[in-house]
Amino acid sequence: MFQSFTATATPAQGPARLAQLRRVLAAEGLAGFVIPRADAHQGEYVAPRDERLQWLTGFTGSAGFCIVLPDKAGVFVDGRYRTQVKSQVDLAHFTPIAWPDTKPGPWIAEHLAQGNIGFDPWLHTADEIAAIEKALEGTPVTLSPKKNFIDTIWLDQPESPMGKAFVQADALAGKTSAEKRDALAAELRKARHPAMVITLPDSLCWLLNIRGADVPRNPILHGFAILYDDARVTLFAEPEKFDDATRAHLGPQVKIRPSGAFVPALHILQGPVRVDRSTAPLAVSLELADAGVEVAWGDDLCRLPKACKTEAEIAATRAAHLRDGAAMVEFLCWLDAEAPKGGLTEIDVVTALESFRRATNQLHDISFDTICGAGAHGAIMHYRVTGASNRAITPGELLLVDSGAQYVDGTTDITRTMAIGPVPEGAAAAYTRVLQGMIAISRARWPRGLAGRDLDPLARYPLWLAGMDFDHGTGHGVGAFLSVHEGPQRISKLSEVPLQPGMILSNEPGYYREGAFGIRLENLIVVTPAAKLADDRDQLCFETLTFVPLDRRLIDLALLAPGERAWLNSYHAAVAAKLADRLSQAARAWLAQATAPV
Repeated sequence: MFQSFTATATPAQGPARLAQLRRVLAAEGLAGFVIPRADAHQGEYVAPRDERLQWLTGFTGSAGFCIVLPDKAGVFVDGRYRTQVKSQVDLAHFTPIAWPDTKPGPWIAEHLAQGNIGFDPWLHTADEIAAIEKALEGTPVTLSPKKNFIDTIWLDQPESPMGKAFVQADALAGKTSAEKRDALAAELRKARHPAMVITLPDSLCWLLNIRGADVPRNPILHGFAILYDDARVTLFAEPEKFDDATRAHLGPQVKIRPSGAFVPALHILQGPVRVDRSTAPLAVSLELADAGVEVAWGDDLCRLPKACKTEAEIAATRAAHLRDGAAMVEFLCWLDAEAPKGGLTEIDVVTALESFRRATNQLHDISFDTICGAGAHGAIMHYRVTGASNRAITPGELLLVDSGAQYVDGTTDITRTMAIGPVPEGAAAAYTRVLQGMIAISRARWPRGLAGRDLDPLARYPLWLAGMDFDHGTGHGVGAFLSVHEGPQRISKLSEVPLQPGMILSNEPGYYREGAFGIRLENLIVVTPAAKLADDRDQLCFETLTFVPLDRRLIDLALLAPGERAWLNSYHAAVAAKLADRLSQAARAWLAQATAPV
């Protein structure tokens, strides 16, 4: 099993550690400290060594931060985690804060009369710190870069990861590393930037056509890199991570040096050096400035071409999704036979689903810990079952399963919500409205140049009509055998990045009734040019990549418009046509019923 069911934190761990941290801060003359869920590479996914927020508070979500003040400790979480955090932290010592509704600067100003707050500059971007400092202007509260005081009191902190790097075939990438480096070097020359610092692990892996094993579930390598305007790269990562084959793949233009050589290398660069203020740790620009090297703020040039997949990456991803879709159908067939008997638990379901994916003989890893929430657990958006929380799945409730796989040819992420026996009151109407939102995104056409925020309301409108909504984005970017959450593309109220052909995103509206059930439906989609219509406008649309049936038992057909019903029947016909020959006899028969027209 890739997934374990051990609880990694408890609310009880927090108070003593919080008290210890406050003693250290008082001795240092600090009024507070900021603890993010981040590492020095500013990726979303962190190694066990960097789970400082979890270690201090007990909160295990993938995003958030804590601000510790003398008499208050705020745990800032977004809409995905507002139910989860209440059960994971000691509420007598930690206060959950709805973020980004409440921003850190104003909160600090409200709760601290004066003093100096420390932060680790390797764990925050320049943008993050600038936003807090701006909010504190004119107050007697200041911020100062400091060493990480969590590391000084976390005595059994795990070691830094040492996963081995390996090659991602050029045929799957669609471009060689040399081609990518040449293209970006030309951009640097055009901007008159002699060098660019790369800190994001997936940017580094994309540029060099390599993968790694430094964090769970996502095949990324921890390291830093400097790309020069002549297409050379210096890669700062532990040399032990690279075998002869990977070194040969990297070639003579990529020089490997230990991580400890990164900061000294910054000091001798010729400026202006390009740094992405929204993704690079603030420490990078501070080190450059201290050495008198000019900083040129600019986007990480890897991010946009990484997001716009090549034809080879899209073709490979399609193949991965058909393989994964067949495994999902085998799983759903099994679930439909076993769940109504009342003998399954959430852990049983997670274990079975992974076994169906393993049966493909091509599973590299799961792409995140499977979210399997029965009944009220489904309303915890990123619920992770443990031995302590595991519960039976009983008839008369919903089961939400959000899962994915890492295959060498693609990354998958799919959510389905199923009825186990009789449908709970109100669930069919809510499910249908979520489905309508997913269909609206699937059918969308829009003028080139629009961003994810322009499409986000399409997924919410059917829910809004009933006074409902969901507190997460409609879709996130997805990598090609890389991070299952990838930027800069997303479908969200906050996204200003124009959608471009080749971008892969999730399409996942939801609805969550705390204490009762959760509903989420998710397919992956890829942006593609739309066929020209009457006035020949340049428009884009989505191609659906995920092919797995939706639970027809939960659909209130009276709510569906004719176009929505037509989309559903067309989608199910495509699922049946693409997957039937890949299935066992029992699953093939189940699929025929599951995809019958409505």
